[in-house]
Amino acid sequence: MSGHSKWAGIKHKKTLIDTKKGKIFNKLIKDIIIAIKKGGAKVDNNASLKKAIANAKEANMPNSNITKAIQRGTHNITSVTEENSKEIIYEGYGPCGIAVIIEVTTDNKNRTSSDLRKVFYKYDGNIGSNGCVVWMFEKSYYVLIKNDILDEDSLINIILENNFDIELTKQYNYYELLTSSNILNQIKNILLINNIKEFHTGIKMTPKMKVPIRYQEDKKLIRNFIYTLKKQEDVKNIYINCDI
Repeated sequence: MSGHSKWAGIKHKKTLIDTKKGKIFNKLIKDIIIAIKKGGAKVDNNASLKKAIANAKEANMPNSNITKAIQRGTHNITSVTEENSKEIIYEGYGPCGIAVIIEVTTDNKNRTSSDLRKVFYKYDGNIGSNGCVVWMFEKSYYVLIKNDILDEDSLINIILENNFDIELTKQYNYYELLTSSNILNQIKNILLINNIKEFHTGIKMTPKMKVPIRYQEDKKLIRNFIYTLKKQEDVKNIYINCDI
Protein backbone atom coordinates (compact mmCIF):
# COMPACT_ATOMS: atom_id res chain seq x y z
CA MET A 1 0.00 0.00 0.00
CA SER A 2 2.83 2.36 0.85
CA GLY A 3 4.33 1.86 -2.62
CA HIS A 4 0.99 2.56 -4.25
CA SER A 5 0.54 5.66 -2.08
CA LYS A 6 4.02 6.90 -2.99
CA TRP A 7 3.36 6.40 -6.72
CA ALA A 8 0.02 8.22 -6.44
CA GLY A 9 1.77 11.13 -4.74
CA ILE A 10 4.47 11.31 -7.41
CA LYS A 11 1.87 11.12 -10.19
CA HIS A 12 -0.21 13.87 -8.56
CA LYS A 13 2.86 16.08 -8.13
CA LYS A 14 3.88 15.55 -11.78
CA THR A 15 0.35 16.47 -12.92
CA LEU A 16 0.52 19.71 -10.94
CA ILE A 17 3.96 20.56 -12.39
CA ASP A 18 2.82 19.78 -15.95
CA THR A 19 -0.32 21.90 -15.50
CA LYS A 20 1.70 24.82 -14.16
CA LYS A 21 4.27 24.49 -16.97
CA GLY A 22 1.45 24.36 -19.54
CA LYS A 23 -0.03 27.62 -18.25
CA ILE A 24 3.38 29.32 -18.37
CA PHE A 25 4.03 28.08 -21.91
CA ASN A 26 0.59 29.25 -23.07
CA LYS A 27 1.29 32.70 -21.69
CA LEU A 28 4.69 32.83 -23.40
CA ILE A 29 3.24 31.65 -26.74
CA LYS A 30 0.65 34.45 -26.53
CA ASP A 31 3.42 36.98 -25.93
CA ILE A 32 5.36 35.79 -29.00
CA ILE A 33 2.30 35.91 -31.28
CA ILE A 34 1.21 39.36 -30.06
CA ALA A 35 4.77 40.70 -30.45
CA ILE A 36 4.81 39.49 -34.07
CA LYS A 37 1.40 41.04 -34.76
CA LYS A 38 2.65 44.38 -33.46
CA GLY A 39 6.18 44.53 -34.83
CA GLY A 40 6.69 41.77 -37.38
CA ALA A 41 8.64 38.52 -37.28
CA LYS A 42 12.17 39.92 -37.72
CA VAL A 43 13.78 39.56 -34.30
CA ASP A 44 16.44 42.22 -34.92
CA ASN A 45 13.76 44.82 -35.66
CA ASN A 46 11.33 43.79 -32.93
CA ALA A 47 12.53 44.24 -29.34
CA SER A 48 9.26 42.85 -27.93
CA LEU A 49 9.65 39.65 -29.94
CA LYS A 50 13.29 39.29 -28.90
CA LYS A 51 12.29 39.63 -25.24
CA ALA A 52 9.35 37.21 -25.62
CA ILE A 53 11.64 34.57 -27.16
CA ALA A 54 14.28 35.13 -24.45
CA ASN A 55 11.61 34.70 -21.76
CA ALA A 56 10.46 31.47 -23.41
CA LYS A 57 14.02 30.10 -23.45
CA GLU A 58 14.53 31.05 -19.80
CA ALA A 59 11.37 29.09 -18.95
CA ASN A 60 12.95 26.09 -20.75
CA MET A 61 10.31 26.05 -23.45
CA PRO A 62 11.42 23.60 -26.19
CA ASN A 63 12.77 25.26 -29.34
CA SER A 64 10.11 23.42 -31.36
CA ASN A 65 7.37 25.20 -29.37
CA ILE A 66 9.04 28.57 -29.93
CA THR A 67 9.34 27.88 -33.68
CA LYS A 68 5.67 26.88 -33.89
CA ALA A 69 4.64 30.04 -32.01
CA ILE A 70 6.64 32.18 -34.45
CA GLN A 71 5.08 30.35 -37.41
CA ARG A 72 1.60 30.85 -36.02
CA GLY A 73 2.24 34.55 -35.53
CA THR A 74 3.88 34.95 -38.95
CA HIS A 75 1.21 33.10 -40.91
CA ASN A 76 -1.68 34.37 -38.79
CA ILE A 77 -2.50 30.79 -37.80
CA THR A 78 -4.16 31.73 -34.54
CA SER A 79 -6.93 30.22 -32.54
CA VAL A 80 -10.10 32.14 -31.72
CA THR A 81 -8.65 32.72 -28.25
CA GLU A 82 -5.41 34.22 -29.58
CA GLU A 83 -7.23 36.24 -32.23
CA ASN A 84 -9.39 37.91 -29.58
CA SER A 85 -6.57 38.49 -27.09
CA LYS A 86 -6.08 42.08 -25.98
CA GLU A 87 -3.61 43.85 -23.75
CA ILE A 88 -5.29 45.62 -20.82
CA ILE A 89 -3.90 47.59 -17.89
CA TYR A 90 -5.52 47.47 -14.44
CA GLU A 91 -4.80 49.90 -11.63
CA GLY A 92 -5.64 49.73 -7.96
CA TYR A 93 -4.55 49.56 -4.34
CA GLY A 94 -3.22 46.42 -2.71
CA PRO A 95 -2.53 45.45 0.91
CA CYS A 96 -1.09 48.22 3.12
CA GLY A 97 -2.39 50.77 0.60
CA ILE A 98 0.34 50.12 -2.00
CA ALA A 99 -0.30 51.29 -5.58
CA VAL A 100 -0.47 48.50 -8.15
CA ILE A 101 -0.39 48.44 -11.97
CA ILE A 102 -1.06 45.14 -13.72
CA GLU A 103 -0.54 44.43 -17.42
CA VAL A 104 -2.56 41.49 -18.77
CA THR A 105 -3.19 39.76 -22.09
CA THR A 106 -6.67 38.27 -22.19
CA ASP A 107 -9.33 37.01 -24.56
CA ASN A 108 -12.03 37.44 -21.92
CA LYS A 109 -12.00 40.77 -20.08
CA ASN A 110 -14.92 39.85 -17.81
CA ARG A 111 -13.21 36.67 -16.62
CA THR A 112 -9.88 38.42 -16.04
CA SER A 113 -11.50 41.35 -14.21
CA SER A 114 -13.42 38.95 -11.98
CA ASP A 115 -10.31 36.88 -11.18
CA LEU A 116 -8.24 39.97 -10.34
CA ARG A 117 -10.99 41.48 -8.18
CA LYS A 118 -11.12 38.27 -6.14
CA VAL A 119 -7.37 38.50 -5.49
CA PHE A 120 -7.59 42.18 -4.50
CA TYR A 121 -10.60 41.49 -2.24
CA LYS A 122 -8.77 38.59 -0.54
CA TYR A 123 -5.91 40.93 0.39
CA ASP A 124 -8.06 43.93 1.42
CA GLY A 125 -7.34 45.90 -1.74
CA ASN A 126 -9.43 47.13 -4.63
CA ILE A 127 -9.19 47.73 -8.37
CA GLY A 128 -9.75 51.39 -9.25
CA SER A 129 -10.55 53.35 -12.39
CA ASN A 130 -8.03 54.11 -15.12
CA GLY A 131 -5.57 56.75 -13.96
CA CYS A 132 -6.11 56.23 -10.23
CA VAL A 133 -2.47 55.27 -9.53
CA VAL A 134 -0.56 55.61 -12.81
CA TRP A 135 0.37 59.20 -11.87
CA MET A 136 2.55 57.73 -9.09
CA PHE A 137 4.74 56.03 -11.71
CA GLU A 138 6.83 57.16 -14.62
CA LYS A 139 7.57 55.25 -17.80
CA SER A 140 11.16 54.08 -17.96
CA TYR A 141 13.10 52.31 -20.69
CA TYR A 142 15.38 49.45 -19.77
CA VAL A 143 18.21 47.44 -21.28
CA LEU A 144 18.93 43.98 -19.90
CA ILE A 145 22.37 42.43 -20.33
CA LYS A 146 23.33 39.00 -19.00
CA ASN A 147 26.08 39.33 -16.42
CA ASP A 148 28.09 36.49 -17.95
CA ILE A 149 28.70 38.62 -21.06
CA LEU A 150 30.82 41.24 -19.28
CA ASP A 151 31.77 42.24 -15.74
CA GLU A 152 30.23 45.13 -13.83
CA ASP A 153 33.37 47.32 -13.94
CA SER A 154 33.51 47.12 -17.75
CA LEU A 155 29.85 48.10 -18.01
CA ILE A 156 30.34 51.03 -15.61
CA ASN A 157 33.30 52.22 -17.68
CA ILE A 158 31.17 52.19 -20.84
CA ILE A 159 28.51 54.24 -19.06
CA LEU A 160 31.02 56.78 -17.70
CA GLU A 161 32.94 57.13 -20.96
CA ASN A 162 29.74 58.10 -22.77
CA ASN A 163 28.28 60.25 -19.97
CA PHE A 164 25.02 58.29 -20.04
CA ASP A 165 22.36 59.22 -17.49
CA ILE A 166 21.61 55.67 -16.40
CA GLU A 167 20.55 53.85 -13.26
CA LEU A 168 22.40 50.52 -13.08
CA THR A 169 21.11 47.65 -10.94
CA LYS A 170 21.63 43.90 -10.76
CA GLN A 171 18.56 41.78 -11.44
CA TYR A 172 19.20 38.06 -10.82
CA ASN A 173 21.60 37.10 -13.63
CA TYR A 174 21.15 40.37 -15.51
CA TYR A 175 22.35 43.94 -15.37
CA GLU A 176 19.47 46.36 -15.80
CA LEU A 177 20.06 49.82 -17.26
CA LEU A 178 17.19 52.24 -16.65
CA THR A 179 17.06 55.33 -18.82
CA SER A 180 14.84 57.71 -20.80
CA SER A 181 13.63 57.20 -24.35
CA ASN A 182 15.87 60.07 -25.52
CA ILE A 183 19.12 58.11 -25.29
CA LEU A 184 17.90 54.53 -25.61
CA ASN A 185 19.07 54.25 -29.23
CA GLN A 186 22.45 55.77 -28.32
CA ILE A 187 22.93 53.16 -25.61
CA LYS A 188 22.06 50.34 -28.02
CA ASN A 189 24.55 51.67 -30.60
CA ILE A 190 27.36 51.98 -28.03
CA LEU A 191 26.74 48.43 -26.80
CA LEU A 192 27.01 47.14 -30.38
CA ILE A 193 30.22 49.15 -30.91
CA ASN A 194 31.63 47.43 -27.79
CA ASN A 195 30.71 44.06 -29.31
CA ILE A 196 27.82 43.50 -26.85
CA LYS A 197 25.20 42.07 -29.18
CA GLU A 198 22.99 40.12 -26.77
CA PHE A 199 20.72 42.47 -24.86
CA HIS A 200 17.01 43.13 -24.53
CA THR A 201 15.12 46.41 -24.31
CA GLY A 202 11.66 47.23 -23.05
CA ILE A 203 9.44 49.57 -21.09
CA LYS A 204 8.55 49.45 -17.41
CA MET A 205 6.67 51.60 -14.92
CA THR A 206 8.93 52.93 -12.16
CA PRO A 207 7.42 54.42 -8.98
CA LYS A 208 8.26 58.11 -8.49
CA MET A 209 8.43 57.48 -4.75
CA LYS A 210 8.52 54.17 -2.89
CA VAL A 211 6.32 53.63 0.15
CA PRO A 212 8.34 52.21 3.09
CA ILE A 213 7.06 48.88 4.43
CA ARG A 214 8.46 48.51 7.96
CA TYR A 215 6.86 45.37 9.39
CA GLN A 216 7.80 41.86 8.32
CA GLU A 217 4.19 40.65 8.46
CA ASP A 218 3.19 43.41 6.01
CA LYS A 219 6.05 42.49 3.68
CA LYS A 220 4.95 38.86 3.79
CA LEU A 221 1.35 39.88 3.04
CA ILE A 222 2.44 41.91 0.00
CA ARG A 223 4.67 39.08 -1.26
CA ASN A 224 1.75 36.64 -1.02
CA PHE A 225 -0.45 39.15 -2.85
CA ILE A 226 2.08 39.51 -5.69
CA TYR A 227 2.60 35.74 -5.83
CA THR A 228 -1.16 35.15 -6.13
CA LEU A 229 -1.41 37.75 -8.91
CA LYS A 230 1.48 36.14 -10.80
CA LYS A 231 -0.32 32.80 -10.73
CA GLN A 232 -3.14 34.29 -12.83
CA GLU A 233 -2.61 33.03 -16.38
CA ASP A 234 -3.39 36.36 -18.08
CA VAL A 235 -1.03 38.50 -15.97
CA LYS A 236 2.12 39.68 -17.79
CA ASN A 237 3.69 42.37 -15.58
CA ILE A 238 3.06 43.78 -12.13
CA TYR A 239 4.38 47.12 -10.83
CA ILE A 240 4.13 48.31 -7.20
CA ASN A 241 5.33 51.44 -5.42
CA CYS A 242 7.11 49.80 -2.50
CA ASP A 243 10.34 47.91 -1.93
CA ILE A 244 9.98 44.57 -0.15
